[in-house]
Amino acid sequence: MKQNLGPIFVGYLPAPEALRGFLLAVCVLFVAGLAGFGLAIGVAQDDPGDGAFRFDYGRQTVTGVVELTPYPLLRVTEGNEHIPAGHTLMLAGTGKTNVESRAIPLEGQLAQVSGVMLQRGALDMLQLRGGRNGISAAEGALAPMETVSLGRWKLAGEICDGKCLAGAMRPGRGLAHKACANLCLLGKVPPVFVSSQPVEGSEFLLITGPDGTHLPEKAYHYVAQFVSLEGEVERRGDLLVLRLDPETLEVLQ
Repeated sequence: MKQNLGPIFVGYLPAPEALRGFLLAVCVLFVAGLAGFGLAIGVAQDDPGDGAFRFDYGRQTVTGVVELTPYPLLRVTEGNEHIPAGHTLMLAGTGKTNVESRAIPLEGQLAQVSGVMLQRGALDMLQLRGGRNGISAAEGALAPMETVSLGRWKLAGEICDGKCLAGAMRPGRGLAHKACANLCLLGKVPPVFVSSQPVEGSEFLLITGPDGTHLPEKAYHYVAQFVSLEGEVERRGDLLVLRLDPETLEVLQ
């Protein structure tokens, strides 16, 4: 006995040529959508600026007095064409590393440093070569170095890692760079506060913890955001140093 299964529906299958055309159109629209989304994100980001490794300068070698904030600085006493005497340089190692172990034995002494410059506007950093080729004791008379207190300031701006900000990465600031910045700061790369308004003519301030300590971990939660904070500001050569009061950190909307 036959069982009536009713009508059987046979769906339409497009010809292979039509199917390929349809899939190609979908792919084109998808890629165009991704490109538009990427462009929208790019437009929303801050201009990365002109920061860069200055390989065009060649290797830079200068002499100066080593200071710890605790982040290592060099107050230049014998400069060159690109790094004048009287300039204060932040010092860092390769990658996301610091040079504290090499600088601490030379604190307060005359030293010769050698490496490649990173530069963004008035912000300068020297990435040192390895070992004694990067930093070593030098002979000569120590020039008097004055540190000038500028009092307590309330500022708005962004906490960044100084190396990427100076030109190691583009962009070197903003939320897109937050994870990378925190890794640099964990490596004790000198941090920099970018002020929304100039302080004594500069928008860049090396930022430390209170009493010249490393940036406190509490501050890492505020990196790459627009924040307000307070702290004591001092001038070391031509570099401003901000000693953060971490209890004053606040995200601004």
